[in-house]
Amino acid sequence: MSEGYAKRLSPYENKGVCGLPEIIDSTRVLQSKIKKLATLIKKSRHTVILTGAGVSTAAGIPDFRGPKGVWTVEEKDKRLRKRRQQSQEAERGAQKKKKKREEEELSKEKKEELAISTKESIETAPSTDCSTDTTTNTTTQASSSSSAEPSFADAKPTLTHYAITRLTNLNHLAHCITQNVDGLHRRSGLPRSRHSILHGCVFTEKCETCSTEYFRDFDVGGLSFQTTGRICIHCHGQLRDTVLDWEDELPEEDWSMAQVQCDQADLVITLGTSLRIEPAGSLPLRAKQFVIVNLQPTPYDGNAAFVIRGKVDYVMGQLMDYLGLRGWEDDIKTTETTMKNVVVSSSPIKTTTSINISSD
Repeated sequence: MSEGYAKRLSPYENKGVCGLPEIIDSTRVLQSKIKKLATLIKKSRHTVILTGAGVSTAAGIPDFRGPKGVWTVEEKDKRLRKRRQQSQEAERGAQKKKKKREEEELSKEKKEELAISTKESIETAPSTDCSTDTTTNTTTQASSSSSAEPSFADAKPTLTHYAITRLTNLNHLAHCITQNVDGLHRRSGLPRSRHSILHGCVFTEKCETCSTEYFRDFDVGGLSFQTTGRICIHCHGQLRDTVLDWEDELPEEDWSMAQVQCDQADLVITLGTSLRIEPAGSLPLRAKQFVIVNLQPTPYDGNAAFVIRGKVDYVMGQLMDYLGLRGWEDDIKTTETTMKNVVVSSSPIKTTTSINISSD
């Protein structure tokens, strides 16, 4: 992910279960559930969508807890390093025991001769431990290189992002709430006034004085509201990043709007979220009913009207058909050509010696 977003975050132990197997309903069951969801949307007077990392995996951005998620891979690497360390320690222990037995079997005279010979060998031969460490480092570097994270800046909105924008513009959806920081909803043309961004956005910086937001075409850097070194073109106030760290409070306006929208909702649809990060995870409980679309189990499966086990792009594509919106994909090209109206160009860098920008 852009600039190693996951690596910017502070250590977090409460990650929940990672790497759970993904489940996909049969085609017949999927079609039945999607058709049922379309019926609920048609009957609903106020529908809200809550999105998570799963809506962006098709754009090349890994999620956190999926089979190839950031935290899943991190946990696997951690277990691999632990097993490697235990194996090396066991091997060293075995070598020490073997050497001790051999020394005990030798006569005093031979042990003295062996000690002299061993001392000379150690002084001239390369260290075994150094060789082992080099191998370990090489393996670690190779692992890190192979798991290089894609850039948010290179990611494009998925079918799901565009479908949400289309449904919102047609007033089939009242509001979209996202836990994602990738800015893909906004890039798909979704009006800022129609969605709440709960965890910030790597492309958005905000004026600390007048609260004007600037949505860039580059990662603004930073974490936890650091100054970015740019200034507001309206009031000349300092601009700060908007990405939350674990202990940061959710943005008041976005969080308040998210709660109000869910309180008013006849239906909340959760897309590609494990619902394990609070307080966002329990938002669907505020609605009259909600439907979960996710490949892995969530803590609220038992509370949902029903759960759809399918990839979000497939589900949304079929849903659009059931809603009678065939051919809507043609709007995507139009949306992409108007992106320049969404992105705000860079404001001048303010001359200062106290710029605090993440080095990631």
